[in-house]
Amino acid sequence: MIIRENAKVKEIMVQMEGASNVTMKILIGSDENSKNIVMRQFKILPGGHTPKHTHDFEHVVKVVSGKGQIEDENGKLHELNAGNSVFVVPGELHQFSNPNDEPFEFLCIILNPAS
Repeated sequence: MIIRENAKVKEIMVQMEGASNVTMKILIGSDENSKNIVMRQFKILPGGHTPKHTHDFEHVVKVVSGKGQIEDENGKLHELNAGNSVFVVPGELHQFSNPNDEPFEFLCIILNPAS
């Protein structure tokens, strides 16, 4: 068993094209010898956003603090608040954003790309 102190995990800026004011922590992943899943924590600062993107894998998202939005593949914005969860199917175009004055944080759990 491995227990991580999330506050001690290194936070890195997301450098993907189209990302603005987004940081990520890999809370559980290959460094912890996880062969099947990766749990990441994203923080989107006010005015920030992820790129519009797709994945070839499904993933689940749980909002842990703040308020934000997710744009679906039809361009519709959905408000997200702490306590909301999202399931994104493979190939679904989506983008997270934060039009608010406080940071927006969520967990994203995916299959380990190395598995």
